[in-house]
Amino acid sequence: MTVDPSPPPSPPASAPPRPAAPMPLEEFDWRLVRSFLAVLDAGSLMGAARRLRAQQPTLSRHVAELEAQLGVPLFERTGRGVTPTAAALAIAEAARRMQDGAGALLHALAAARDAERGTVRLTASRVAATWLLPPVLARLREAEPGIEVELVASDQLSNLLRREADIALRMVRPEQGSLVARRVAEVPLTAAAHQRYLARAGTPREAEDLLGHVLIGYDRDEAILQGFAAMGVPMTRRGFALRTDDQVAYGQLVAAGAGIGFVARYNLRHWPGVVPLLPQLRIPPLPCWLAVHREIHGNRLVRRVFDFLAEAVPAELAASGGGEAEGG
Repeated sequence: MTVDPSPPPSPPASAPPRPAAPMPLEEFDWRLVRSFLAVLDAGSLMGAARRLRAQQPTLSRHVAELEAQLGVPLFERTGRGVTPTAAALAIAEAARRMQDGAGALLHALAAARDAERGTVRLTASRVAATWLLPPVLARLREAEPGIEVELVASDQLSNLLRREADIALRMVRPEQGSLVARRVAEVPLTAAAHQRYLARAGTPREAEDLLGHVLIGYDRDEAILQGFAAMGVPMTRRGFALRTDDQVAYGQLVAAGAGIGFVARYNLRHWPGVVPLLPQLRIPPLPCWLAVHREIHGNRLVRRVFDFLAEAVPAELAASGGGEAEGG
């Protein structure tokens, strides 16, 4: 038996461990950049923790996670703090641009959030506030849940001039130079009465037939008298058996069957049993205007509500068969 005098071969030396593969860049955690820059600027984890009002172990973990994601060390630990490596200095400028971009994004988001939240004060006539605007404002709340609306029912423009309201909806054109006004629709008017009244008194067929009916008119306002005069029908204040200048009360008298009145056509769908009369009457429609004070016309929140109303009011009038949108 022959014995090999050579010593047995030694086992191969184990290969050095491979460094962990860096994380794919599409999985990069951008939130760690803020902690990295804080440590870089402060020169220590403790200083960065004070600056960010964070816990030192949290920042240490963020730096370690960022190093793992990049696959390179970013700081060398020393007795007094940390020293940035060449890799850290190489990415510092890009990291600062990222931080500036994040700040700009947060500022833009905050501005957009603030623009969509707040209170807008809207004033309109009592008739429009009672019968025209409620469904419009319900849709506004659905579309803009962050906007609160205060509705002021008033026929006076002075509250807009005194900045007691932001936007006004009016049936006359505001003439004040400090207001920006936009005509958004025309509101047709019609003679109307409840079917109960017509069953008692008969249905007028011609304008002259109105003189034999109970008419509801205004007290001191002469608008209806002027309308009769334009049609060539003589009429005096005493020709109206019921008189009031309160527009809501006026409409309720018509809805109650008290007589024949002259109302905006869009109101009829809110008064069951009230029907339009004498379609041949050429009653001039009322212009519908939106007005806002010039100084706040550029306010994003006010402008958002203004633009919404400019579209929604004509749509509501058209849906009720009582209006025509203005072009342009």
